[in-house]
Amino acid sequence: MPASANTLTPAIDAAPNQPRSKTDLFISFTWLALQGFGGVLAVVQRELVEKKRWMTREQFVEDWAVAQIMPGPNVVNLSMMIGGRYFGLPGALAALTGMLAAPLVIVLLLAALYGSVADSATAQGALRGMGAVAAGLITATGIKLIAALGKNAMGIGVCIALAVLTFVAIALLRWPLAWVLLGLGGVACLWAYRVLGRSGNGSEA
Repeated sequence: MPASANTLTPAIDAAPNQPRSKTDLFISFTWLALQGFGGVLAVVQRELVEKKRWMTREQFVEDWAVAQIMPGPNVVNLSMMIGGRYFGLPGALAALTGMLAAPLVIVLLLAALYGSVADSATAQGALRGMGAVAAGLITATGIKLIAALGKNAMGIGVCIALAVLTFVAIALLRWPLAWVLLGLGGVACLWAYRVLGRSGNGSEA
């Protein structure tokens, strides 16, 4: 019988690097959080995958999917997952503290400042402009990560079809997010389970 490592989908390569310590986690996620103005997804992908190389693109896509469906901010969930993976609960807490400590101080200062200029047309225009930039950053990152779907169990065609259906459901039909996750997310999970089961049975023959 062939080895189990070859039974399912193409293997996901291991990340070449990993955090050196809990201090490294704290400093890295603090720096990441401080760059997250206007589109944190793009910053997270660039820092963790392209610069630090703590994750491959495939690992990032899978972990981000889990972080996306868990309660709470996506990037906070992801930071705790990475910290916990390497250093257990202390690592998760170090990553969480790095993500929240400095931004908390900055947000409180900005909130106090914004309260005095909230009615200004200049401030409102600046916020609208940042919103457009954030949308562009998220779209660019999504396009960059499409190639990682080539190693997905369901195949890139099914993945893109599900992505398009999700966009239509949320952006055009305005369905509630919970229903989209339960509906399309449930279908995707069942289909992936079926494909993996079929691959496993085929390899044991």
